Amino acid sequence: MSKGPLLGLDSVNKVFPGGSVGLDNISLSIVRDEFLSLLGPSGCGKTTTLRIIAGFEMPTSGWVLLDERDINPLLPFD
Repeated sequence: MSKGPLLGLDSVNKVFPGGSVGLDNISLSIVRDEFLSLLGPSGCGKTTTLRIIAGFEMPTSGWVLLDERDINPLLPFD
């Protein structure tokens, strides 16, 4: 087991077709046993962030790390 964060987003960006920006340079670290809530107004990127973490969307750039392992190329069921 790694000593780093359990889940990390490192400079994640998401630009949808047509140029609409969904996420702009999001970075966060969640350590084991930590509780996190995403709060914000409609359209601020909460759902996009969760969809990228789950693997349902691919980030345009940046990395999603699980136990310091890049999980971007994995399918949602992996």
